[in-house]
Amino acid sequence: MIRFYVLLFVAVVSVSAPVLAKSCYSSAEAEAEQAIRIHSELMVIGLNCQHMTPRGWKNFYQQYREITNNYSRTISGYESTLISYYNQSGNGERKMHDLRTSFANETSTNIARMRPDVFCAKFSPRIPKVANMSRTEFVDWIKASASTQRLSKPLCQ
Repeated sequence: MIRFYVLLFVAVVSVSAPVLAKSCYSSAEAEAEQAIRIHSELMVIGLNCQHMTPRGWKNFYQQYREITNNYSRTISGYESTLISYYNQSGNGERKMHDLRTSFANETSTNIARMRPDVFCAKFSPRIPKVANMSRTEFVDWIKASASTQRLSKPLCQ
């Protein structure tokens, strides 16, 4: 009598499930998005309205650059928050920069819909307002804006 022995080898393969990106923002992520939106808007305002800076005032674009320098650590922190959020689905830095670009393009589109003098009269006062804020006032303003402005993702419940 012939006996057959079947040896069964079981290979255990560790498969990690893909990390699913959150489809909503925490309050810190919402705040970070709003900060990047505001910073992008200020850049576009400064660039487009610098030639309309009132006599005796510091150039609007120069003020924007000083704002960027004065709040560089704060802005970098907001950028890092968004990069971490977007890294969940890969290439977070690129996605954060794409978001920043979309905000700048949105502001530029608003400029195109208005006469430059009307746009600058309406929006350029934001530059000296922010330039005169302390870091705490700047962050508080961003937090307040984040709760009232539209976001690209809903807040997590």
